[in-house]
Amino acid sequence: MPRAFPLAAGVLTAAALVLGTAAGGTAAPKPTEKQLKKQLAGLQKKVDRLIADYNAKRVALAKARDDEAAARARVSRAEADYTATLDEVREFVRLRYQTDSVRVLPNLTVSAVAYQLKEEQAARLARVDEVRAERQKAAEAAKALTASLKSQAAEVAGQRREAEKLIDDIQDKIDRLVPIAPGRRASGSWAPELPAGADNITPRMRLMRSEVESHFDLGFPVGCYRAENSGEHPLGRACDFMMSSGGSMPSAQMQALGDSLAAWAIKNGPKLGVMYVIWRQRIYNLGHPGWRPMSDRGGVTANHYDHVHISMY
Repeated sequence: MPRAFPLAAGVLTAAALVLGTAAGGTAAPKPTEKQLKKQLAGLQKKVDRLIADYNAKRVALAKARDDEAAARARVSRAEADYTATLDEVREFVRLRYQTDSVRVLPNLTVSAVAYQLKEEQAARLARVDEVRAERQKAAEAAKALTASLKSQAAEVAGQRREAEKLIDDIQDKIDRLVPIAPGRRASGSWAPELPAGADNITPRMRLMRSEVESHFDLGFPVGCYRAENSGEHPLGRACDFMMSSGGSMPSAQMQALGDSLAAWAIKNGPKLGVMYVIWRQRIYNLGHPGWRPMSDRGGVTANHYDHVHISMY
C-alpha cells in the first residue's frame, strides 16, 4: 500500500522562503525569481507524488469494495444452491408419500435416494457456512481497509491542498517580480510606442514576449510582426504564442498550457500593458474584463485554437 508522502518539512521550508524570516529585527532579503522558481519546481514534484498517492488509495479502496461485493455474490449463490437442495428434498418427500414406497428410481430404493439427498444437503449446508464465513471475513477486512484508506486519503488530500496553497503563494511572489512595462502613465493609460529593432516590435511587446518565454516552456515558435494591412501584428504590438504547428489542434497538455498562459497574461496584463488576449475563439479585453465569444472565422488558426494571441497597448 502506498505510504502518504511526508510534506511537513517541505512546507515549512517553502513557507520560510515565501514569507521570509526576521533575525534581530532585520527582515530577511526577498528571494530572487530563480530561488522562487526552484522552490516552486520542488513543491510541484511533491504535489505530483501526493496526487499519485491519493489516486493509489482510491484504487485500493475501490478494490476492497469490489472484493466485498464479490463475497456477497458468492454467499448469495451458495444460499440459492442450498435452497434448491431443500426444495429437492421436499419434492422427494412429497413423491415418497405418493408412491408405494418400494422404488422411486431404477436400482435405487427410497432409503438410498433419501440418504443420497441427505448427504448432498449436508455438503451444501457446509458450503453455505464456509462461504458465509468467507463473506464475513471479507466484509470485516473491507470495512477496516475502507476506514484506514479514508483516513489516509483525507490526510493526503489535506497535504495536497496545503502544498497547492503554498504553490499559489510562491506563484504570486513570482508574479510580483514581473516588471512594470515602459510607458505607463500615472492615470494607468499607456503612452504610444513605435516598433523598433530587428524583430520590428514595440518595447512593451518585446518585454511581454521575454516574460512569457521566462515563465513558460512553449516548445513552438512565437510569431510577432507580420506585414499585413490590419490588426496589431503589422504595428509590432501583437505576438502569437503557438501551442501546436501546421494548423493542428493542440494536445490536451498544450491546451492546458495555453489556458495557463492566457490566464497569466490577463493577471499580469495591467503591469505589462496588455490590451487584449485571444484564445480558443474567445477574446478577453482588459478594459472590459471577461471572456467573450468570437465569430467563426473558419479554421483552427483563424479561430485561435492553436495559439494564444496577445496584443499590447
